Amino acid sequence: MASLNGHSPKLDPNTRQLEGSVGVVQRQSAYFDVTLPLRCGQSLPGFTLAYETYGSLNAERSNAILICHALSGDSHVAGYYTEDPDEKPGWWDDAVGPGKMFDTDRYFVICSNVIGGCQGSTGPSSLAPDGSPWALRFPVVTVADMVLAQRYLIDLLGIDQLFAVAGGSMGGMQALQWAVDYPERVHLVLFLASTPKSSTQNIAFNEIGRQAIYADPNWNQGNYYDGTPPNAGLAVARMVGHVTYMSETSLNHKFGRRFHHGDGYGYTFDTDFEVESYFRYQGEKFVHRFDANSYLYITKALDYFDIAHGYGALETALERVQAATLVISFSSDWLYTAEQALDLVTALEQLDKEVEYHLVQAQFGHDSFLVEVELMTRLVGGYLDRQWQRRIAVAQTQGAA
Repeated sequence: MASLNGHSPKLDPNTRQLEGSVGVVQRQSAYFDVTLPLRCGQSLPGFTLAYETYGSLNAERSNAILICHALSGDSHVAGYYTEDPDEKPGWWDDAVGPGKMFDTDRYFVICSNVIGGCQGSTGPSSLAPDGSPWALRFPVVTVADMVLAQRYLIDLLGIDQLFAVAGGSMGGMQALQWAVDYPERVHLVLFLASTPKSSTQNIAFNEIGRQAIYADPNWNQGNYYDGTPPNAGLAVARMVGHVTYMSETSLNHKFGRRFHHGDGYGYTFDTDFEVESYFRYQGEKFVHRFDANSYLYITKALDYFDIAHGYGALETALERVQAATLVISFSSDWLYTAEQALDLVTALEQLDKEVEYHLVQAQFGHDSFLVEVELMTRLVGGYLDRQWQRRIAVAQTQGAA
C-alpha cells in the first residue's frame, strides 16, 4: 500500500516569469507501507520518498523522465518554493523547464530524494518505529536500494516504462543501476560525469570526509538529534568533497592566489586567500541543509557501487541492458574520469548495445555537467529530441503496418 501527500506543482502565471522557469512548485511525498528488502540483508519496515514532478504525463504515459540526484542533491531539481525573488531555484533549474534540456512542454520530469537522504525521504534522521531517530540504527543502503525504492514510486505513478533515466555523478550510477536491475522499464539511460564503479581514490576521499565527522566531538556516535549536531566535521567533509568537484584550472581561474583581505601576507591562521574563504563558505552553508549521518550513509553507498557486483564481470551485468545509452564525460573531471566512462562505453560496444559517447573538453572539472549549460543542452537535449522523434517514427511505421 502507498499513500500520497502533497499537490501537483503549479505555475502561478503572475510570478516567476523567467524564461523557461517551471515556476512555483511543491514538494510531494509518498509513503509505502511495505517492507523494503536491502542489499545488506536488513530491511525497512515502510518508507517515505519525497519527490517533485514537472510537466504533464501524456495519455500513453510514455514521456516520463526520472532525474536522479548526486550526493548533496535532493528532489528539488527545478523551480521555486515561494515567490521570494531572492530565493534560489532547484539545483538543476537551468536544465528543467519549457524549452530546456529536459523540456517540460514535452516530458513529464520526476525527481525524488534517495532513501538514506535528509530532504523528506526516509533516512537516519527519520523516526524509527520506536519513535526515536534511526541514527546509526538505520541499515546501510546501496545505490541498488535507492533504485528499488524509486521503482515503487514509478509504479505508484502508473508508469510502465520510463522514456529516460538521467543523472550526473551518483545520479548516473542510479541511471545505470535502473538499466541493469529493471531493463524493461527503461528506454534511455543518460549517464553523465559518472562511473560504473567507484575507484580506490573515490573511496579514499569519502573516508576522509567521514573521519572528519567522526572526529567532531558533537557527533556522539550519531546520536546528536536532541543536541548540537557535528557541524564542524560535516563542514570539513563538504570542503573535501567539493574540492574534488572542481579542477585545478577552474580553481586558478576563479581564485588564483588572490588575497581575501588586502594584498599582503597576514602571517596568521585567519582566512588569507580567496580560495580559503570560498571553501569555508561552502562548508558553513552545507551544514544548514544536510544531515551528517546522511552524509555517512550516502558516501558509503557510493563506495559500494560497482555495477558488476553480483554478476562477476562488467560485461555480464551489461548484458541485461536494453536501453540506448548516452555517456558524457569531461576532460578535466578527476573524480569520475573519462577513462572510467570509457570502460562502460567499451563494454557496451562489445556487447553490441546502442551507445553514444561524448568526451567534452571542459575546464570546470566534475561540476561541468552542471555549469556547461549551453553545451549540455545541445548534447543531452539534442539526444532526447532525436530519440523522441525516432520513437514516433517507429510507432507510425508499426501503425501503418
